[in-house]
Amino acid sequence: MRDASVPDISVIVPVHRHWEIVEVLLAALGGQTLAQDRFEVLIVNNDAPAPPPPVALPENARILPCETPGSYAARNAGAAQARGKWLVFTDADCRPVPGWLDALTGAMPQGLRAGPVEMELPPEPNAHAIYDLVRGIPQARYVAHGYATTANLAVPREIFERLGGFDAARRSGGDAEFCRRAGTRGYELCLVPGAVVAHPCRTNWEELALKARRVKGGQVRAGSVRRRIFWTLRSLAPPLRDTVYYLASPHPLRFRLIAAAVRFRLWGVELAEVARLLAGGAAERR
Repeated sequence: MRDASVPDISVIVPVHRHWEIVEVLLAALGGQTLAQDRFEVLIVNNDAPAPPPPVALPENARILPCETPGSYAARNAGAAQARGKWLVFTDADCRPVPGWLDALTGAMPQGLRAGPVEMELPPEPNAHAIYDLVRGIPQARYVAHGYATTANLAVPREIFERLGGFDAARRSGGDAEFCRRAGTRGYELCLVPGAVVAHPCRTNWEELALKARRVKGGQVRAGSVRRRIFWTLRSLAPPLRDTVYYLASPHPLRFRLIAAAVRFRLWGVELAEVARLLAGGAAERR
């Protein structure tokens, strides 16, 4: 018989200062078809020791501190306090659909599981939102290549502990590295189409540029020397591959052209970030 005092699932969410979006996530989690006593919500304050502002928490949620910078360090801190047999990762700006947890942790072969991330446009999208929509977070494509984003990823706690968790030193790309490390150990990663989270499109240049800098920092500052050299050299080439992908997408032609133009503008941001990092600058945190 199941112990009703111990949840089956631990939902882990890192937060760095953007507490204004947490209540919307909590409302989405409150609308899950899974009974509230079946899962706990661990919100990890990655700005500790600074205390978070007052947040109205449901009974199955708590806030944990993490003084080590970086979202992957925060996810590890949440996993260390988790009680569920499933560790489910998402982000504070995601909106899980009602059947998300049921689908993501249902009867399937044991292993890592990922669900789709659907981008949501604002009512009057600008160029930045259009770019974010076209670029998207193509989880099915990622899974086909052996990794998934932590915006929508479930890992059995036993497997997570065997693998030693995420690489806490990474500022970006720690989800891909973790999934590939799991694959080398023989753990399967599968896509669960019904386990959907929605993600609002970014609507300003600053958010897009910050993400571009953070991703570039993860590419040229983490992993083996060979990997860092590869990404440094690849960053110097125009983003033609991404442009072809955007132009071949099913979106309206105007959207595709806008996305291609924004991508080339972001290439300039990436080049500047590579130069800054090579000069000894610190990688952006999440």
